[in-house]
Amino acid sequence: MNPLITNTAFFAASPIIVALDFHNTTEAINLVHRLDPEMCKLKVGKELFTIAGPKFIEQLVVSGYDVFLDLKFHDIPNTIYGACRAAANLGVWMINVHASGGMKMLLEAKRAISESSHKPLLTAVTILTSMNEEDLKQIGISDGMDEQIKRLAKLSYQCGLDGVVCSALEAKMIKEVTNKAFLTVTPGIRLVNSLNDDQSRITTPDTAIKNGADYLVIGRPVTASESPKTTLLNILSQLGILQDHHN
Repeated sequence: MNPLITNTAFFAASPIIVALDFHNTTEAINLVHRLDPEMCKLKVGKELFTIAGPKFIEQLVVSGYDVFLDLKFHDIPNTIYGACRAAANLGVWMINVHASGGMKMLLEAKRAISESSHKPLLTAVTILTSMNEEDLKQIGISDGMDEQIKRLAKLSYQCGLDGVVCSALEAKMIKEVTNKAFLTVTPGIRLVNSLNDDQSRITTPDTAIKNGADYLVIGRPVTASESPKTTLLNILSQLGILQDHHN
């Protein structure tokens, strides 16, 4: 079917999370109005959250969007407990922390979610997708990228988190050392014609899914598109997720 025909189409559990990486709320809201909560979830990071605040998050939730609040909490355990409780109370779909905060911090994050009336998914960042082997050596991690990622993924799994934020290149490896149901949320997703930017460990949507990624965080390929919805439809069609009611 034509991927641009939407009147009979539905989106079976779209794995796409659109990153609202904007410098102001006006641009972010304009894009949101051009998207559809059935086609994607939304990610709000530190810059936009600092600008727009909790009210903006609540506005997105009321509009029907699943929101990934990407603040990468990393602090002492007691502070993390409070931050995760506050984030959960916003009604978001997912929050995250840094796995490198350690077991005590991860357990407090988990406790915060378990004690909240609304329980978002809790994920942990392993290694930022902008980092490479040389970056790790500069901060004293000398046994390699893969070993550190596996170490942090296993720690997150043992602490009862729902998954990790990682490169799609590592999704298969992470599931092998944890569990197939352990979620992998993968930034650094680029379309074939947009692979050159500031991310180090990147891949395309179809390769990410084949490698075991559960959710694909896609920013500029969608947000900078002349027709964001068309771009989403094309990606969903390529992934075999765009379906028809009459099939």
